[in-house]
Amino acid sequence: MPKLKTRRAAAKRFRVTGSGKFMRRRAFRNHLLDHKSPKRKRYLGTMAVVDERDHDRVSHMLPYSG
Repeated sequence: MPKLKTRRAAAKRFRVTGSGKFMRRRAFRNHLLDHKSPKRKRYLGTMAVVDERDHDRVSHMLPYSG
């Protein structure tokens, strides 16, 4: 069997935790930040866990992630 290729776009967007979960960025922190509160912007800057329903999709895009 040939080696599987990693989807490079997914590799730039997701990180794997030590327990095997995928972390992602939160949406809505790119522009139009003027009216958003500092508390909200701090929260949007944190990482979030990928939902369990999307876990299989992400793991297929990152075959050697663990």
